[in-house]
Amino acid sequence: MTDQIKDVILSSSVNSGNAVTVAFDGETIASVISGPSTGTSGLRLAAGYIDVHNHGAVGIDVNEADTDGLIEIAAFLARHGVTAWLPTLVPDSDENYRRVIEAIDRLMAIQSDMPIAQAVGVHYEGVFANEKMCGALRPEFFKRFTGGEAAALPRLKSGVHMTTFAPEVEGGIELVRELKRLGWIASIGHTRADIETLNAAFSAGASHVTHFFNAMTGIHHRDVGVAGWALTTAGVTFDIIADGLHVNPKMLDLACRAKSPENVLLISDSVAPTGLGDGVFELWGENISVTNGRTQNERGSIAGSVITMHDAVRRMLSLGFSTSEVEQMASANPAKLLSLDAQMGAVEASKRADLVIRDENNDIVRVLVGGREVDLG
Repeated sequence: MTDQIKDVILSSSVNSGNAVTVAFDGETIASVISGPSTGTSGLRLAAGYIDVHNHGAVGIDVNEADTDGLIEIAAFLARHGVTAWLPTLVPDSDENYRRVIEAIDRLMAIQSDMPIAQAVGVHYEGVFANEKMCGALRPEFFKRFTGGEAAALPRLKSGVHMTTFAPEVEGGIELVRELKRLGWIASIGHTRADIETLNAAFSAGASHVTHFFNAMTGIHHRDVGVAGWALTTAGVTFDIIADGLHVNPKMLDLACRAKSPENVLLISDSVAPTGLGDGVFELWGENISVTNGRTQNERGSIAGSVITMHDAVRRMLSLGFSTSEVEQMASANPAKLLSLDAQMGAVEASKRADLVIRDENNDIVRVLVGGREVDLG
């Protein structure tokens, strides 16, 4: 375990031509001072990435993980610039939900002393989803909402609770109201809802959309679909998988510019094979092939990604988005969605010392989690 850095000044990074000096007080940023650069380091200092949709990595699936496995995932994420994350569950049995929630609880009780990505909650993806838009999810575990199912979902002792749902399911609008009453982030996804239903869900409190374009109806000039609704409705935000496979790079560019970077989050949607290269892997009860970085399950559906958040950052930079825009999509906006923006998501005094430093080639050269140095290996 790496000791926490105490009262150390970091001054080697140059942002927009200025040298940035950051002083730490334990795990918190004590001060940030910007001034003229006297060197040519070419380094870029930014807030650590926050991944709100992550199913696993290095051969470990969140649905199957114990606390030690979650720590391995979190260590991998930290090496790739992620300083906070939501372990994300696919539909499963209530018994397994309870087991994994207990494992995440244990992780959150011990992680603060570790230089690993910090779990800040849990994301249930697709518990209440449209079977016709299931993607790689397992519809045999989908639930109907009749009143008590949301309250019965296993909860963490503390932290963020998020779920992706389809508002057109039976009782879907009442489900949104119940989720909001219980303090959940209700995100629309795995859906083919019509405009009236989407508007009703938005009015009830669902204002975010999961993995934009994927597992939802697309845009047609006579039918805007879920994607068109999200693009054209003020107050709606979305997250998107920037791997160039889930969404064509030109459409990725178009959608993020049309919505504007201040309303877009980058996610990895990574699955257990991430970090292992191409091959065939068992995942969610079936074989998943990874070929040239593209996943595919036995039903022919794409099954999550094998990118990191840093890969997504690189992709967006390659499309011409500015460094500040990309950092907003990777850090500030996820923090805002999770209502954690007072604590993280920006390099500012009083926020956590969660930092990522990139060189002139946009390679990660240093990561700090709560002021603790991550061993990049």
